[in-house]
Amino acid sequence: MSATKASQAPEPKEPTTETREMRLEKVQPDAETKGLSQGQIVRKRFMGNSGAIVSLVILFLIIVLAYSSIGFGPIPGWWKYDYSEMMPVTNGGKPTIGLFHLGEHPFGQDTTGRDLFAMVMRGTQTSLFVMVIVGLVAGVIGVVIGGVSGYFRGWVEAVLMRLTDIVIIIPLLVLTAVLGQMVISHLPQGPQRITALALLIGLAAWTGLARLVRGEFLSLREREFVDAARLAGASASRIIFKHILPNAVGVIIVNVTLLMASAILIETSLSYIGYGVQSPDVSLGSLISANESAFATRSWLFWYPGLFIVVICLCINFIGDGLRDAFDPRQKKFNPRRAKTVTAHSAENGLDPDGRVDVDLQSEQPVRDVGPGKNA
Repeated sequence: MSATKASQAPEPKEPTTETREMRLEKVQPDAETKGLSQGQIVRKRFMGNSGAIVSLVILFLIIVLAYSSIGFGPIPGWWKYDYSEMMPVTNGGKPTIGLFHLGEHPFGQDTTGRDLFAMVMRGTQTSLFVMVIVGLVAGVIGVVIGGVSGYFRGWVEAVLMRLTDIVIIIPLLVLTAVLGQMVISHLPQGPQRITALALLIGLAAWTGLARLVRGEFLSLREREFVDAARLAGASASRIIFKHILPNAVGVIIVNVTLLMASAILIETSLSYIGYGVQSPDVSLGSLISANESAFATRSWLFWYPGLFIVVICLCINFIGDGLRDAFDPRQKKFNPRRAKTVTAHSAENGLDPDGRVDVDLQSEQPVRDVGPGKNA
C-alpha cells in the first residue's frame, strides 16, 4: 500500500536556475559585502538608506542657509537685514515670501519691526552651535566614564555608576535650569553665555551614553581578541583604545547623534522658560517664548521657528537611525518585490513558501528532507 502511494506521489520539481540562484543568495547573505572593509560596509549601508540621505541633504542645506544668509562673526552674509535691526513695520508685519520670490521680509516682522527671517537664521545658528558643543562634551564624558567602569569593573565601576545614578535621577531640564541660573546669570550676553549654556547641558546629559558604553565594554572585554591581546602583554590603555573602542564606535556615534537632537530640544525648553538664551540674542526657543502671546493674531511669528526646530530634530533622528542600521550587521534591507518573486518561484518548484531550503553549495542542488512516513 505504501509502495502504491509512493508511486502515485508527484515527483518534486527540480528548481530552475533562477530559483537556485535565489536559494544560494539566501544561504550566503553576506556575499554583497565580501571583500569590503568595515568602513566601506558601513558607508554602503548608510548610502542605501534613502531617509538618512535625504535628511542629511536637508540638514546641510539648513546649515548653509543659516550661516550664509546673515553671516557669522566677521564674515558678512547675503541678507540685507541684521537680526537686531529695528525698522518700521510694513504691511502689518506679514510674511512676503511667495512661490518664486522672497520679498522684503520673507518670514514677516515682529512687533518691534525686526526681520523674522534674520532672527530665525540667528536662532538656527545658536541651536546648531549648542547641538555640536553638547554632542562633544557629553560624548567625551559618557565614553570615558562608561568605558573605564565597563573595563576595570570592581570599585571603579561602583563609584562611577553610583555617580551616574545620582545625576540621572535628577530631571535633566531641572538640573540644567538650576546650573544655568547659578552660572549663566553672572555672564554677559553674547557668545560666552551661549557657550556656557552648551557646556552645562553637556555636563548634565552624558548619563545615558555612559550606561550604553559601559554595557558595550562589558560585552567586548570578554571577547577572544581581547584575551589574546592580554596574553600578548598589551597594556590596559592599548586594549581599550586599539581593540575595544574601535568595536564600540558604532554604538557611540549613533547615540551621540541622537543626543545632539535632544540637546536642541533642551536648549529650546530652557530658552522658553527663561533660563536659556536671553534678549538681545535669540534662539529658536526664545523666539517661540517671546511670540507665544501673538499665536492667535500673528501666527507666523510662532510657526517659522517651530518649523525649523521640528525639521532639524527630525533630520538628526533620521540620520541617527541610518547610522544605527549601517553599524548593525544584523540589519538587512527588505525588498518586497524580491521577496514576492522568491515566494512565487518557491511555489512553482515545490519548495517551502517562505523560501527555506537546504542547498548543497558544491553541487548547487537542493537537499530533499525525507522525514518519517515519507518516501524518497
